Amino acid sequence: MNETWQIGKRETRSKHGMVACQNWLAAEAGAAVLSAGGNAVDAAVTTALVLSVVVPWLSGIGGGGFMVRAEGGSGAVDVLDFNVISPAALDPAGYPLVPGRDGDWFDWPSVEGDRNLIGYGSICVPGAVAGFAEALSRFGTISWADALAPAIEQAHRGLQLDWYAALALAIDGANLAQFPAASDLFLHNGRAPRVPEGGRKAFLPMKAKARTLEKLAAAGPRDFYEGEIAALLVAGLAGGGSVLSREEFAGYAPRWLAPLTQDYKGLIVHAIPGLSGGPTLCTALAELDASLPKDDPFGGAAALAFARAIRGASEYRLKHLGHAAGESCTSHISVVDGDGTMVALTNTLLSRFGSKVVVPEAGFALNNGMMWFDPRPGQPNSIAPASRPLANMCPVVATRDGVPELALGAAGGRQIVPAVTQILAFVAAYGLSLEKALHSPRIDASGRTIRVNRAAASDVAAAVGSEFNVDIIEDTLYPVNFAVPSAVLRREGVNIGMVHPKNPWAAVREANPR
Repeated sequence: MNETWQIGKRETRSKHGMVACQNWLAAEAGAAVLSAGGNAVDAAVTTALVLSVVVPWLSGIGGGGFMVRAEGGSGAVDVLDFNVISPAALDPAGYPLVPGRDGDWFDWPSVEGDRNLIGYGSICVPGAVAGFAEALSRFGTISWADALAPAIEQAHRGLQLDWYAALALAIDGANLAQFPAASDLFLHNGRAPRVPEGGRKAFLPMKAKARTLEKLAAAGPRDFYEGEIAALLVAGLAGGGSVLSREEFAGYAPRWLAPLTQDYKGLIVHAIPGLSGGPTLCTALAELDASLPKDDPFGGAAALAFARAIRGASEYRLKHLGHAAGESCTSHISVVDGDGTMVALTNTLLSRFGSKVVVPEAGFALNNGMMWFDPRPGQPNSIAPASRPLANMCPVVATRDGVPELALGAAGGRQIVPAVTQILAFVAAYGLSLEKALHSPRIDASGRTIRVNRAAASDVAAAVGSEFNVDIIEDTLYPVNFAVPSAVLRREGVNIGMVHPKNPWAAVREANPR
């Protein structure tokens, strides 16, 4: 049955800077930074910190991520890897496979007790705080405390219990209820709280999170890794069986990398190299540069070209690079400032609410980074100590003639690369507006079966089905089936922003003129 709702959003156009992300409160905080004279990095970090409070099931300071920045003047591009790292004392034998399930490249076997997916054994060293601080230190103009201030304000207010927050809490209520601190923070008597009726507002208190953020503002970001917060986290996690140590927290550092680049239809696409979705994206774009038909972006021929390129690049990833399992819950932020500098920043806890573990005194969820390692021994990306996993995240900035033109990324686990690939092609190969590109039906070719949006043209399923198994599905709010993208575009001095049309709180907010 087709959905009865007709849902949509419009792109935002402005000569001023703007922020696009999955929550309007966070976008407003980032836009306010731009309005006060801050730059794209200032706004991106501030937005990410607010997202950690207002959508704590998606991302936060207990996770990791990647950032791509392109300078508006020089066009110089920098990439920051602040992804999670597995415990140094980890023993791969502590993640035994469930007997009788061999798995394959597309479907890993399960680990006994889901120890790699949930609980203390799934947690890796978080990189978000170090990454945000490093980005500000190198390119920001505001202080670390100023970047934290809006998030602290939101934490003191608490998480508003609207219908969307209640849905997010209900989806994982049973898992959160297994962990007392998470249950106390996010649930009422072990169940997802109800939304108040009659126009009344209700908030989930986040007092411990507010204290943690205030401590970070006063003591600096390294307190998370070397100070009182680090001591509190390591002790709290050890009580549940984690082997994370003070030494590896203290030794954590993000990495500046040279971008991976790919020419595509007059653009240079700058992506994350190595352990990300970047190599798969670039492989798919290279094939599409020659194979994508010149017209009819929504017809069967284009869909089959997308399916071949993305499925082929994904299969190479699975066999030679490993892959990241599951449908992760992630936040993506795209920013452009008044000088044309662009930032694409993706931050994740991996699964919804990550590991579901909360250290009570800290007040935030920790990642389940072990989910991104292959539990089978002897494979690319197998579970290993002190290692970065292969991530699905794929933030990109595309430049034309050395000038930033498009910042793009998405949330949605394996769906991210297919979404970014197709939106890039819609804009660069077919000249679609951002609004049209994000509204247009896409396919997801990251798995064994190609998923086709039910709203696609009538010949799409038949064309793709001529070579692949096909599943025709709705593009729903939940579950997310085709990723949740956010993008900004700049042409001839005009900035354009667009977010996922089906996400109710996703928004673009523009800076006020100074």
